[in-house]
Amino acid sequence: MVDAGVGSVRRFYIISCHVLWRELCHFAAVSRNVFELKFLEQGLHNTPDVLRTSLQAAIDETPDRCEAVLIGYGLCSNGIVGIVARDKPLVVMRGHDCITFLLGSKDRYREYFDAHPGTYWYSPGWIDTHTQPGQERYERLRRQYVEMYGEDNAEYLMETEQGWFQKYNNAAYVDLGFGDSEEYQRYTRACAEWLQWNCDMLQGDPLLVVDFLEGRWDEEDFLVVPPGHEIIASHDERIIAARASRP
Repeated sequence: MVDAGVGSVRRFYIISCHVLWRELCHFAAVSRNVFELKFLEQGLHNTPDVLRTSLQAAIDETPDRCEAVLIGYGLCSNGIVGIVARDKPLVVMRGHDCITFLLGSKDRYREYFDAHPGTYWYSPGWIDTHTQPGQERYERLRRQYVEMYGEDNAEYLMETEQGWFQKYNNAAYVDLGFGDSEEYQRYTRACAEWLQWNCDMLQGDPLLVVDFLEGRWDEEDFLVVPPGHEIIASHDERIIAARASRP
């Protein structure tokens, strides 16, 4: 385990997807450590090259006064592969996406995914920053398509849009138990009912988020990337690894 100094106050630079802003800000506020935070817009994982470029640019602006850079992303469609640690170490959670942070471990994520392969995840951050699958999303997109392409074309585009939902059959909501959880849960249930999906409410576990912020970087759960090394996909249970950066 790498521990960033038991009993000491450290200063870290956090770069994260905006979907985790509530959780990271909440637990950072009660941490012993000091943080400087930068949140990148949600959705960059949809274009991994853009995520990689944006994340590297943010890393390259790390303040000298910070000792390490905490990366609030998972593997995220390989969007963090190729990211290089400059003169500060990078700390990255071993997970495929941000939901691992909310569930508390990659093992719990894997167990749930294996048991419910058609799951679409809902969380406070996802609901706040992205219109999740459901009636609201359908009606908003249809209005946009009608305005841009006309009624007939809009109908065709909506059939295409809805087609990718067919691989899902389960809406799983997870949070860490603060804020207006009941309202988020009502929203998730309404989406699932409209989509005719199963709906599952999961209790989150803050263990990973707290360890991340407190500097308790167990090798099982976190990758510490030394300066001059880059992140690679490990293609095994570790999910990510580090190697010396190519010149």
